[in-house]
Amino acid sequence: MPKPAVRLIYAASEHDADLLYATQLSVPDPFLWLSVGKRRIVVLSPLEVDRARKHARADVVLCTDDLAPVGKRGAASLVSILAKKYRFSSVEVPGNFPLGLAQELKKKGIAVRAASEGGLFFPEREIKEKDEVLKITRALRMAETGMARAFEVLRASTIARGNALKWAGAPLTSERLRGEIDAAIIREGGLPAGTIVAGGEQACDPHERGHGPLRAHEAIILDIFPRDQRTGYFGDLTRTVVKGTPSPALERLYATVAEGKKWVMKQMAPGVHGEPLHKALTERFAKAGYPTERKNGRWSGFFHGTGHSLGLEIHEPPRFSAGKFREGHMMTVEPGLYIPGLGGVRLEDLVVVTKKGVRNLTRVEERFRL
Repeated sequence: MPKPAVRLIYAASEHDADLLYATQLSVPDPFLWLSVGKRRIVVLSPLEVDRARKHARADVVLCTDDLAPVGKRGAASLVSILAKKYRFSSVEVPGNFPLGLAQELKKKGIAVRAASEGGLFFPEREIKEKDEVLKITRALRMAETGMARAFEVLRASTIARGNALKWAGAPLTSERLRGEIDAAIIREGGLPAGTIVAGGEQACDPHERGHGPLRAHEAIILDIFPRDQRTGYFGDLTRTVVKGTPSPALERLYATVAEGKKWVMKQMAPGVHGEPLHKALTERFAKAGYPTERKNGRWSGFFHGTGHSLGLEIHEPPRFSAGKFREGHMMTVEPGLYIPGLGGVRLEDLVVVTKKGVRNLTRVEERFRL
């Protein structure tokens, strides 16, 4: 079946990465984007159209009020008008295209076909251009600013009765420390998104955001992944720290993860497949005494991916284990070990794949004891 010449997106680019990528314009309400031959067309309301004419990446910027009278400016009607103008009767859409709109278009004689499942609507998003690397690095620097603030607060904290941490005259909780991290990011122009501050047993659940008092001598996972409010690109960074004195077992757990991260980055290069690399890392951890298994209904060991790509989404294709690395891929490298009863350790850097290997973009120090 031949590929339709016309591609269509209907979404709010503030929340839809494909549309933001296509237009480089952040808009909070849904609007139409079409690719007709070599023309890139956007259709927006009077509220946005003048801004779009200045800043949007588009060849044709149309106003809804110029296309149709009041009462006939629904998305399906507007697409039907454009179909007559540009002579097309079928469109290719992303997998998240609104079902209701697809049904309305079919009623108007416009065939709708979703892009291949599991792939990107814009496959070129997988390879980051130089300007995208800079944008993602800028977002990473925001994460590093948040991490620096976390280190500052933890270093200034004191150990109170029962090993509870105290800072600025009050108990230091995950919520308070997260607030300090997020405030630092906002001042830099970033948008915090689910910052993780998880200590002790909470750190054994990789996506536990953390709650309640933080304690000395326990591992605290700090995972920070802000979005740059100006560009929409994400950064990602994780460190694990201890305020006080970790046990020898916790020290060994940290050293094992740190060694694993360094080993992975040395292996990464164009043409290297991520899946065997992930399996080899899991085996290295098992040989070190940390097998991945279920104990008493809970996972223990290394039970998430070695890393992920990011850009306009915090997790976007390709996955670390999806295939061979290519020059221009940007990947996190974030091995972790989670041992209930002992604690969790995760370390995460952000790298870009180069001709000969990877370049680590992360600058923040890697230190266990604070």
